[in-house]
Amino acid sequence: MAKSVSTHLLNAVRGGLIGTAEVVPGVSGGTVALVVGIYDDLIISAGHLVSGVRMAVTDLPRKRGNERAAAEFGKVKWPLVLAVLAGMAIAVLTMARLIAPLVEEHPEPSYAIFFGLVLASLWVPFRGSGQRWTPVHYLVALAFAAAAFVVTGLPPAEVEPNPVLVAGAAAIAVCALVLPGLSGSFLLLTFGLYTVTMDALNARDLGYIATFALGAIFGLAFFVKLLQWLLEHHHHTTLVVMTGLLAGSLRALWPWQDEDRNLQAPADNAPLIFGLMALGFVVVVVAILIERRAQARRAEQADENETTAVINL
Repeated sequence: MAKSVSTHLLNAVRGGLIGTAEVVPGVSGGTVALVVGIYDDLIISAGHLVSGVRMAVTDLPRKRGNERAAAEFGKVKWPLVLAVLAGMAIAVLTMARLIAPLVEEHPEPSYAIFFGLVLASLWVPFRGSGQRWTPVHYLVALAFAAAAFVVTGLPPAEVEPNPVLVAGAAAIAVCALVLPGLSGSFLLLTFGLYTVTMDALNARDLGYIATFALGAIFGLAFFVKLLQWLLEHHHHTTLVVMTGLLAGSLRALWPWQDEDRNLQAPADNAPLIFGLMALGFVVVVVAILIERRAQARRAEQADENETTAVINL
């Protein structure tokens, strides 16, 4: 029982880290999910959840449809998903007040830490599939890195929000939530809706939040099924693409850039900034090592349980 509670709390903390990342422009929640080792489980569970909801709605009059929906719901890792969602919700509501102002007031030190975090995170998708990279894989990663580099260099816009724009932007931004390398908050900045959305969260503007959530649900429903299929059928290639996206997204986190996102040379504070980059890098390396040890312990425990079961038979 105690072990189960600690597992749920750990998953809630992981969700909190993902939610925290999502309020920071340039940092992807999907990247954090990769680093803490729950990305595949979350995406595949979300895919089954989407399929179950679709079957329950479209096949409502038919009993067989409900049975199919129940089967899909049964494949969802509910303890993991619910714990992560709870952690994310708490983090988004609290960190919107803390992290966003910190980034706005101290952009260079903040982005330096995030740059180091994401740079170290490249190792996760690079080695995540356990397969060898070929020259073609490197070319594919380079192409997607270039695409991410261009997208993250787009200057921020200034628009007057309306329900259609808010819902549409949410549908696109939520795709970045589940795709490592692209930040939902960064896309909202590009659409000119980041400040408006943060203000709505802080003010508990339920109308705006409901419109944003509706768009996010539709976007997630379409995109997560694609990701689920890619992870299940083309796992290695998908991680190659994610590695490229992560590498290209580093442009958004370069500490020295102007308001139009033009990159600039290091300034006089370079020693401090590079030191903070190194700090962020080390934090992720430590997190990766801790997660690997945890996975090794879980594997050992699973082997012991299996051996015990065989002996008992």
